[in-house]
Amino acid sequence: MKVILNKDIKGIGKKLQQVEVSEGYARNYLLPKKLAVIADNKSLNEAKSKNEAIMFKKETLKTEAIQIKNKLEKGYIKFNHKIGDNGKLFGSITEKDISDEILKLYDIKIDKKKIILKNTIKEVGSYYADVKLYEGIVAKIKISVVGM
Repeated sequence: MKVILNKDIKGIGKKLQQVEVSEGYARNYLLPKKLAVIADNKSLNEAKSKNEAIMFKKETLKTEAIQIKNKLEKGYIKFNHKIGDNGKLFGSITEKDISDEILKLYDIKIDKKKIILKNTIKEVGSYYADVKLYEGIVAKIKISVVGM
């Protein structure tokens, strides 16, 4: 029996995919639990339109991520921070500080968990951080730290 899955089912298929299963499995398990619907013209068209909507949304998000990447990589972020006698910063510059500065400078809200620093920033100098924007799209932002 051909059915269209409403959820991912391990060993069977992914959501909105048309699969062939035994009639007993479909009637006794998949259909009563609303994990699938019988594949008829109406449900096939609904699945097709939902897939197209998902693909359109993914393409839109990817395009936006590329635009944000280009915007972030053109400029840099500058921090004026208090330093001690030995040239080290009082405290450090964290992912949250970088996220706040990006919001202030570029008006782009980025979650601090998506910012990756290779080392903690505790001294004056230039650094790079990676910002994960979308699957496979990572922006490298330049960070400049100067003392006050």
